[in-house]
Amino acid sequence: MQPLPEEFYNRETTRVARELLGHLLVHHTAQGTTLGKIVETEAYLQGDPACHAAKKMTPRNRVMFGPPGRAYVYFTYGMHYCFNVVTNAEGVGEAVLIRALEPLEGLELMIKRRGRPKPEELCSGPARLVQAMGITKEHNQCILTQGSLFIAPSLEPPPDIVTTTRIGIKEGVDLPLRFYIQGNKFISRK
Repeated sequence: MQPLPEEFYNRETTRVARELLGHLLVHHTAQGTTLGKIVETEAYLQGDPACHAAKKMTPRNRVMFGPPGRAYVYFTYGMHYCFNVVTNAEGVGEAVLIRALEPLEGLELMIKRRGRPKPEELCSGPARLVQAMGITKEHNQCILTQGSLFIAPSLEPPPDIVTTTRIGIKEGVDLPLRFYIQGNKFISRK
């Protein structure tokens, strides 16, 4: 299984957010391999008030400004990590939040990490999938085109996609920048 190339991420963020759906998030660890199909994403654009890079570059969001194809892992609400992929051209502070996965491989390891036996509860939300996949703050800035954490191309045809507004934010709530696979039972919320 090969990672998506950097060119995939070096495009308009909303397009990348839509086209990530159906691709596979893979993480090889000493504990084992976990793999899930990306079923829900959210785009965060530099001019968007909900985007961490909306105002300026900071030590926290520096990775969002490129190069594309890097992981942006941040701590939120004082208790959870979220996993994003950096997109668009270098110098543009944008990323795609991976909101939910359909678990496909390494379910026993995901269950152990999450302490939940139901597959629907393993990766149906950004904090849940980070925990289930074994992603930590040490993955911030990692290169997703090489190494043990990467996104591999789907072997299936492109899915039917629902476009809606994002959830769990206070600003930019009316922007249609959330995307999910229609009818998928593993999304975080309808």
